[in-house]
Amino acid sequence: QVQLVESGGGLVQTGGSLRLSCVASGSPFSINTMGWYRQAPGKQRELVTVITSGGSRRYADSSKGRFTISRDNAKNTVYLQMNSLNSEATAVYYCGAGAGVLTSWGQGTQVTVSS
Repeated sequence: QVQLVESGGGLVQTGGSLRLSCVASGSPFSINTMGWYRQAPGKQRELVTVITSGGSRRYADSSKGRFTISRDNAKNTVYLQMNSLNSEATAVYYCGAGAGVLTSWGQGTQVTVSS
């Protein structure tokens, strides 16, 4: 069983930056893929970005160029650097992990972008 704990969310003004972190514990050796999804009010949860233990990354089109995912395998931690934030980024951000498909999820961290 993998437990995930996110941190780093908060309130930021349009154009600002935030860095989210997610630490995995429990059975981290079973993890290959880690990543971030988000869910805005009234919308379905959607992919932000994922990264494998080997460093392969995949980004949603809305994340490309402004968001960067990175990972510290020794610390079982994944990061999401978000720059040039706009109101479309307002959502609860969930960290996920799994051997391939993301099957374990954190509780989520709120990101709110104000104008």
